[in-house]
Amino acid sequence: MKLKICPTCGCSLVRLGIKSTPRLSIKYKDQDYFFCCQGCIEQFQNNEEKYIAEIKNLIICPVCLAEKPENQVVSILYNERNFLFCRCPQCVLEFKKNPGYFIDRLNEKIPYKGVFEISCCNDSVKK
Repeated sequence: MKLKICPTCGCSLVRLGIKSTPRLSIKYKDQDYFFCCQGCIEQFQNNEEKYIAEIKNLIICPVCLAEKPENQVVSILYNERNFLFCRCPQCVLEFKKNPGYFIDRLNEKIPYKGVFEISCCNDSVKK
């Protein structure tokens, strides 16, 4: 699964409600990077390696959609696949109640407006 984190600001694009199409992106060293707004693209282009390093080990919790360093998460096995969560026990409990919903939301298979329903990012990207 592609990491859906803006490399410049470190925000989960799913949490912001930014849809996969259209999503702002650029290719850098044969890798696609996705952004929440044009300003983040411009900032990224000033120091690509710095921003790539900052998000290298981030995960997105499937429940709260928080961005966490991989060394600060917990893992559970579901359908022979490991899922990584923030350390909040409530997130794991909620996931176990309805794992399909949280997996589909993270993979953008169901509509999700984002936690804020408004964004500091370019609203034209969210549509």
